[in-house]
Amino acid sequence: MFISPAYAQDVAGGTGAMVMQLAPLILIFVVFYFLLIRPQQKRAKEHRSMLTQLKRGDRVITAGGILGSITKVKDGSEEIEVEIAPNVRINVVRSTISSVIRPTAANDAKVG
Repeated sequence: MFISPAYAQDVAGGTGAMVMQLAPLILIFVVFYFLLIRPQQKRAKEHRSMLTQLKRGDRVITAGGILGSITKVKDGSEEIEVEIAPNVRINVVRSTISSVIRPTAANDAKVG
């Protein structure tokens, strides 16, 4: 017949208690957004931009670790021809290129 003190306290602060319970979840989501989600979206945008700017003569590394020079970029196609050794050319899918290597002359100019 009597109402327990714990239940009576919960009824008195119903809306405020609900906000205080949700505040840590909202804070965790905000932290995850700025530390994980936003930087990943930025990296993905930079990678897409890099893939659209590929041109003949660029040295690239594929996701499988193959190093080579681009010999042919087919517009409107996802395939790129890469020379991995003298007279050895393979076709790779554009999205498998993980990075573009700068020429060694550009690297030497920055060091000196």
